[in-house]
Amino acid sequence: MNNEIRALAAAATDATQQGRLREAELLWRKVLALDPGHPRALYAQGMQARLAGDPANAKALLVRAAAAAPAEPAIQLGMAIVCRELGDLDGEATAIERALQLDPYCLPALLAKAAAIERDVGLRAAAPIYRNALKIAPSEPEWPAAMRTALAHGKAVVKRVGEELAAFIEQRTGALMASLTALEVERWREAGAIVCGRSAAYPSQPNRLLVPRLPAIPFFQRELFPWADQLESQTSAIAEEMLRVHAGQPLEFRPYVAYAPGTPVNQWQELNHSQRWSSYFLWRDGVPVAAHQQACPRTAAALAAIEMADIGGLCPNAMFSALAPRTRIPPHHGETNARLVVHLPLLVPEGCHYRVGFEQRQWRVGELLFFDDSIEHEARNDSDALRVVLIFDVWNPLLSEAERDMVRSLSQVTREFHQSGAG
Repeated sequence: MNNEIRALAAAATDATQQGRLREAELLWRKVLALDPGHPRALYAQGMQARLAGDPANAKALLVRAAAAAPAEPAIQLGMAIVCRELGDLDGEATAIERALQLDPYCLPALLAKAAAIERDVGLRAAAPIYRNALKIAPSEPEWPAAMRTALAHGKAVVKRVGEELAAFIEQRTGALMASLTALEVERWREAGAIVCGRSAAYPSQPNRLLVPRLPAIPFFQRELFPWADQLESQTSAIAEEMLRVHAGQPLEFRPYVAYAPGTPVNQWQELNHSQRWSSYFLWRDGVPVAAHQQACPRTAAALAAIEMADIGGLCPNAMFSALAPRTRIPPHHGETNARLVVHLPLLVPEGCHYRVGFEQRQWRVGELLFFDDSIEHEARNDSDALRVVLIFDVWNPLLSEAERDMVRSLSQVTREFHQSGAG
């Protein structure tokens, strides 16, 4: 008997998946004739009764199904639908909550709860539930077809409510913001964006060395770097040298991303060994590139006048970074928050963009940018022309001299350990 029931249930399930609904209904009836308490058959018949316009019978069948399988959230979701159609909104809410008690990560139940709250209370009350549903949903291209419309609606609700909250916050806090310093304004703009769900928090996540308890500041103020004006005044001379070597030594501008065969490339697949993002190094991983410094003496001299970060095997680095037209550098993290990265823009067409964490910046020729590249950052050249910046490392100004020594020592000791072979 059990084998016959299992075979009928499997055939009914297959018929349903194939869209042969009448055949499936007849098969489920045969299952119920053999086993009147079969939960899947009761559920299927209940949902069929709903489609046939008989919600009262549907509810009775689903009550029996829930009694037979009390741990099945799908039955509770079916009950919620039927209760709503019967005008029993309390019953709908109870069934949805039961489904979520059985499985707090049940995506259809979260969407059903959000939709009910949106209907009965409003968008603002529903937005947090939609946000939770979107967090556990797969990425948008992989949304299940049956839930795509609901997920798209939830995404639109979250965006709309976030924009309304942002406008409300701006209206109510504008006077206070006017009393803040420029650095404080950046901090509280980002705080508001996180509250609104329009931004994530962007911590320092370096690939090698994290100095704990340093604040994750995307862009640092130029006043912390007394040499900034002097370097900016040499922009034209540095740009001339860059253009000369770019024209005369184009092969020396080599792909910045160059993984060895067999290495996972992750987000770098498109740029791996590509001239679309190329670099001409003056310093690399703490080692001077003598030929390139001789070819660019004024740039080398300008950098020599600056106290660049010196961390053995890692810093200083200094290079001309060339980004080809219509090229995007994907979001990524740098090596350590003990150093900052500095950009001196040399060649910047319209349509170039830069982001570090929440903060967006525009490169402007001759205007330095100082940022913590251990925070997620990305760059775009959406123009039809080449973009080139001079990039180099300096110490994070929040570190004392003694802490700089600790950075050097910790890096050296770690490198020695790994170079010593198997212990």
